[in-house]
Amino acid sequence: MLFLNGPTDDSGHEEPGHPERPDRITAVKAGVDDLHLGSDLVIVPQYSATRAQLSRVHEGTYLDQLGVFCYEGGGDIDEDTYATYDSWSIAQYAAGGGLAVIDALRRYNDGVGFIAARPPGHHALRDRAMGFCLLNNVAVAAASLTSEGERVLIVDWDVHHGNGTQAIFWNDPNVLYVSTHEWPLFPGSGIAQEVGGTNALGLTVNLPLPPGATGDIVRRALDEVAAPVIDAFEPTWVLVSAGFDAHRADPMADLALSSGDFAALARTVAGFAPGPGRLALFLEGGYDLGALRSSVAATLSTLLGSSYQPKSATTGGPGGDMVNRMRDERLVALRQAQEVASSEEPSR
Repeated sequence: MLFLNGPTDDSGHEEPGHPERPDRITAVKAGVDDLHLGSDLVIVPQYSATRAQLSRVHEGTYLDQLGVFCYEGGGDIDEDTYATYDSWSIAQYAAGGGLAVIDALRRYNDGVGFIAARPPGHHALRDRAMGFCLLNNVAVAAASLTSEGERVLIVDWDVHHGNGTQAIFWNDPNVLYVSTHEWPLFPGSGIAQEVGGTNALGLTVNLPLPPGATGDIVRRALDEVAAPVIDAFEPTWVLVSAGFDAHRADPMADLALSSGDFAALARTVAGFAPGPGRLALFLEGGYDLGALRSSVAATLSTLLGSSYQPKSATTGGPGGDMVNRMRDERLVALRQAQEVASSEEPSR
């Protein structure tokens, strides 16, 4: 069963010619329609996230400033990110979409959630919009869960590193953040040596990959570097920052994945969830509309066991040597961080 948030008519959040555009939601809906789910599709209406829910991950002054900026007409926030008059309201609904889907998963204790909302969120920091993102949707959902005692794994397979999500949970022992992404690429963060703060050492796992990397390399990095950390963490929920801009047709980057690779990634990530009703995916990037449609269909088909046939998964790209290197660099960084933390402990 798929619990899909009912996307708000968000045409008001649109800058002509910008790659982050309303047509992306149309492509996602088409991908869902391609599965012909019938009664296995449950539309979950969005609601607007409250200030208290947003304030778990964003500073109050930033929320105030963003709201005023939008109500005064909006404009360019930076060279990549914009807002319109409607964007503040739309962003609150996008953040609320994740909360609504999680509510539904909890009620049914079954199924998979997909939050088809825009603008995306994983670059949004506590006090700053960036990278097309205004509010950090997956972080709002994760913080809501941890406030109730849950342990949350966030897997971010967007082609860009989710610097906002990493920063928000850098020192949070209840959130494990795992990111596969192209390196070097915007926003410039996400090296293997970034391993988490003093209270959460080891709970940031970055898997940077070279241009041209294929799906087998992405899965190997998850299996060999991330999976042991995930197993030890024992998450009670799994949230996915599901960007589809690592597809080989996407204009924003240079990884070489196919729709079949996203199906394989979904299968891997689903294995990290403790049971049914504990997996939700949040739309992040994905800017080639055809690739977005087919990748969404492939991902959800795998999770729901439908008969949709994606393109074959890809193999043979570069990056195998980087998997070994990132594992070694991560271990060195962890050891050094632990030594520093030990030296700073007050003597008894």
